[in-house]
Amino acid sequence: MLSSETHRAVEAIWRIESAKIIAALARRVRDIGLAEELAQEALVAALERWPDQGIPDNPGAWLVAVAKRRAIDFIRHKVLRQRKEPELAREIEAQLQDAAPPQTDAALDEPVDDDLLRLIFIACHPVLSTEARVALTLRLLGGLTTEEIARAFLVPEPTIAQRIVRAKRTLAEAHVPFEVPRGSELAGRLASVLEVIYLIFNEGYAATAGDRWLRPELCDEASRLGRILAELAPAEPEAHGLVALMEFQASRSRARVGPGGEPILLLDQNRARWDHVLIRRGFAALARVDALGRVYGPYALQAAIAGCHARASVAAETDWERIAALYDALAQVVPSPVVELNRAVALAMAFGPAAGLEAVDALNSEPLLKNYHLLPSVRGDFLVKLERFDEARAEFERAATLTRNRRERELLSERARRCVGGSGSTTQKGFPIHVDG
Repeated sequence: MLSSETHRAVEAIWRIESAKIIAALARRVRDIGLAEELAQEALVAALERWPDQGIPDNPGAWLVAVAKRRAIDFIRHKVLRQRKEPELAREIEAQLQDAAPPQTDAALDEPVDDDLLRLIFIACHPVLSTEARVALTLRLLGGLTTEEIARAFLVPEPTIAQRIVRAKRTLAEAHVPFEVPRGSELAGRLASVLEVIYLIFNEGYAATAGDRWLRPELCDEASRLGRILAELAPAEPEAHGLVALMEFQASRSRARVGPGGEPILLLDQNRARWDHVLIRRGFAALARVDALGRVYGPYALQAAIAGCHARASVAAETDWERIAALYDALAQVVPSPVVELNRAVALAMAFGPAAGLEAVDALNSEPLLKNYHLLPSVRGDFLVKLERFDEARAEFERAATLTRNRRERELLSERARRCVGGSGSTTQKGFPIHVDG
């Protein structure tokens, strides 16, 4: 019987090594679904043998060796089925020699960087829907189970399973090559990869639904994937920009939640609880963007905004005018009503609530913000500061009905109740819930 200690060890090793194994196999068999199946067979072999034989000194190499032998067996059977011409047979036989079973100790000697980079670009391929990209990335590169992904996104497990199956089938039917895109195609494909990592992080940073304000496991996974990508593509400034953004935002995690799981907003956080190791890593990643000597893209600009908060040891030291200017630049690069909403917050903090209200009222007719709970939330905050409490209460009540996150709904409802007494805030500053929280 598999002991709990061995089981935990196998799970930990699999989480670390699975992406490398799948990537190496996918290069040989040219099929992500098949590569994952072969890797899973290696995992099953480990679960069967390690309890009796003990965990190998190099468990990753052991898994790679077993998985590659499985791949060789598959290719050999494929040869027997498809040997119609001597030329074809010779071609596949060459593949067999290339995939010769390695010695266990040398199984990881081959560089895996290229294989991992290819796998990242395939899992995040634009031919897939956004939801499918996210699920497949967490499955293949994060090593998460279908159950874990479903739980993280509050989606039924069969739904996630179907997304993953359809994603693999779509990639196979589209004959997506197992390669890193080149030339002009690289920029578009890189944008897709960065978007997936960004979406995973954001869902962890401010969960859209459920009972938890934060899902730190998703933040951790996105940060890990971002760091891998930045090392695999060191000349891409936006990869470093995204890493910087995630490091800065993640540095606040311990200060963003109270003892009962309630949200603590930015101006009320105890900044001594911010993780200064992550902050230093954020600035180091921004420095790598600067060293590349290019104009800041959207992730680097957002990282620069987060860096303004990180530099302020107390809230009163925040350079809101610079933040407003950075949002101006961001709006030029990626025009978006959500960017404008955050710009309105910065304007209010820099130049007063009337300036913020004017900017936010210009967004009332935006279709994309019609059911976006942060619009009435931000507007309600400005109205509180202008002592228009009845109007503010109505905005907070509307915001509470629009959010699907219980913690957020409780906070907004409390702010609405306080408007009756002429306060409007659960905090001294009354800072709105927004992306910089």
